Amino acid sequence: MAAAITLAAEAPKLSSANTGFMLICSALVLIMTPGLAFFYGGMVRVKSTLNMLMMSFISMGIVTILWVLYGFSLAFGTDSGSLIGWNSDWVGLSNIGLTQLWDGYTIPVFVFMVFQMMFAIITPALISGALADRVKFSAWALFVALWATVVYFPVAHWVWGAGGWAFELGVIDFAGGTAVHINAGAAALGVILVIGKRVGFKKDPMRPHSLPLVMLGAGLLWFGWFGFNAGSWLGNDDGVGALMFVNTQVATAAAMLAWLIYEKIRHGAFTTLGAASGAVAGLVAITPSGGAVSPLGAIAVGAIAGLLCAMAVGLKYRFGYDDSLDVVGVHLVGGVLGSLLIGFFATGKGQSTATGVFYGDHSFDQLWKQCAGVFAVLAYSLVVSAVLAFLLDKTIGMRVSEDDEIAGIDQAEHAETAYDFSGAGGGAARTTAALPTAVAGASKKVDA
Repeated sequence: MAAAITLAAEAPKLSSANTGFMLICSALVLIMTPGLAFFYGGMVRVKSTLNMLMMSFISMGIVTILWVLYGFSLAFGTDSGSLIGWNSDWVGLSNIGLTQLWDGYTIPVFVFMVFQMMFAIITPALISGALADRVKFSAWALFVALWATVVYFPVAHWVWGAGGWAFELGVIDFAGGTAVHINAGAAALGVILVIGKRVGFKKDPMRPHSLPLVMLGAGLLWFGWFGFNAGSWLGNDDGVGALMFVNTQVATAAAMLAWLIYEKIRHGAFTTLGAASGAVAGLVAITPSGGAVSPLGAIAVGAIAGLLCAMAVGLKYRFGYDDSLDVVGVHLVGGVLGSLLIGFFATGKGQSTATGVFYGDHSFDQLWKQCAGVFAVLAYSLVVSAVLAFLLDKTIGMRVSEDDEIAGIDQAEHAETAYDFSGAGGGAARTTAALPTAVAGASKKVDA
């Protein structure tokens, strides 16, 4: 017979297994940003490839430093008014003990800090895809610093920080549907409404220059996303992280298939770009919901997101906003769908006991909470991002000149090109003697 004694709960102790797992997940999340760079870089024209890569890479530099200096403190420090956090001991990370545990968990504060740093890095990088071909690199770098400070850090506190209003309300966001994807998608829309369309939008062909690069980027994103999602439970002692891992794979597969089926019916072909875009749409949609739904629910979430995001990417032509690489259509729409579908498919058996309309007592309570979180983040990010873009445009200017945009932003901003074919082929330079007679006769000058 067990002794009739009630023992006090033991304080969490450092878990080497969870700590190692979270360090691996942090590295997986970091690789998503170069993956995003390749994904976006392949979707632009040749003359913008390097600029697209650099717009993601610079985020790894700027946001890392800001996160260490004050970002972590603003996002996860002691709450103030349910809107922002602050902890002076975390400024510069100089007063955090190496073995000091994150409150209530078995991993060090440093591990939680670096994991969340990777989220902060990729979020502004997501915005860059909407601005391809036309933004000054210096203006973009300054925008990243300002946006991270006044938009991302506060929103991260709302959603994940103890005392944040969305956190206390009970808004479910496992890994970033609101704080990352809606936040970035709404920001992208706000900025492009200010800076305007690319030269030749809806007139000139603007097809992806390297679909293999797009597929490589999508593959890296899919791989890294397991760290992004499963790692957000900060361990796997109770199986919720494993559920999220499974649901990430399931929803991504369903979304890719749904996008391809829509594409075949609508346009008559299964495209590689559609497969990559559909996979990303599924990853986005399951990010907030995967810890709250069953694998069957994840299939539904992924299929709905794949179909509706495929439809949404065409809205830019109807409404006339130039979202270059469909950040609004995939990340904003996918994030909204994934967040709201929690209100229907939450089973009450995963990260939360809250249930959606299709489970439990069929209450709409969780759906209303999800709506509050979704539309508050969307409105805040849209408005503040537009204001930041407007101020930068009126001061230092956001756009390159029309001539530089037409000639190619890579040369104008980076003095480089992605591909140099000048030495391709080897051998002696060709002259008219090496050409067919008809061609040689028609040519006034060849390789003089």
